[in-house]
Amino acid sequence: MTLSFIDEIISLALKEDMPAGDVTTDLIIPVGSQSQAVLTAREDGILAGLLVARRVFEMIDPGIVFEAKIEDGSNIKKNDALAVIKGATASILKGERTALNFLQRLSGIATTTRAYVEAVMGTKAEIFDTRKTTPGHRILEKYAVQLGGGRNHRLNLSDMVLIKDNHLAFVGSITEAVRRVRTRSAEGMKIEVEVSGLDGLREAIDCGADVIMLDNMTPDSMREAVAVADGRVILEASGNIRLDNVRQVAETGVDRISVGALTHSYKSLDISLEF
Repeated sequence: MTLSFIDEIISLALKEDMPAGDVTTDLIIPVGSQSQAVLTAREDGILAGLLVARRVFEMIDPGIVFEAKIEDGSNIKKNDALAVIKGATASILKGERTALNFLQRLSGIATTTRAYVEAVMGTKAEIFDTRKTTPGHRILEKYAVQLGGGRNHRLNLSDMVLIKDNHLAFVGSITEAVRRVRTRSAEGMKIEVEVSGLDGLREAIDCGADVIMLDNMTPDSMREAVAVADGRVILEASGNIRLDNVRQVAETGVDRISVGALTHSYKSLDISLEF
């Protein structure tokens, strides 16, 4: 995650929020006014996005001093001071909402991810994210997943091959789909295949898939799949994974559990900025 990419995302957010300045602040706050504000946690969670919040203020006003009190990825408690911001009052006000939007949402993703990671502790299963992210914000959201202790699945469609049900509906079989990939892809390209039953699992193993996604299988079916695979291939559970059933899925013996809810059904963490 490069600084230039973060700046590009922030620039779009600031243009959205201030297409022609902040009329309220510009009309009320005297030029030269200086202030100090504190970013404060209003509930427990995992902090994510403090770097992004800092860049919001720095892009508005390079003279802003942003003093982080806690590092990204840390457990935070209600009323913890996360950062102190010093500088022009108008600049702080102009960056407040955009900085909080990033910080609250990314911290919410990290906090949700940590809950899933803790739910499967003691099993071999790892929690992975998906591409079900906010358009344009994927890198930030996957960064937040990492801070929560989760793992990143493919970043984009260029990263790796994932043969899903709609590909198979067109091609006709797993065997043919994998054959086409093997003959046309770059050497070393990883191949994941989505299956919904044990017959598909066996076919994908025979074709030499690197990872097999068990889509919407029952825990009993997943246990059977683990027995059939017998360690020959990485197995990933996916579909309808929730916090209340993720432990049951992990105990089937799968290697990975991909959870779309990490980035599409999280609750933003309550964080405030007060002068």
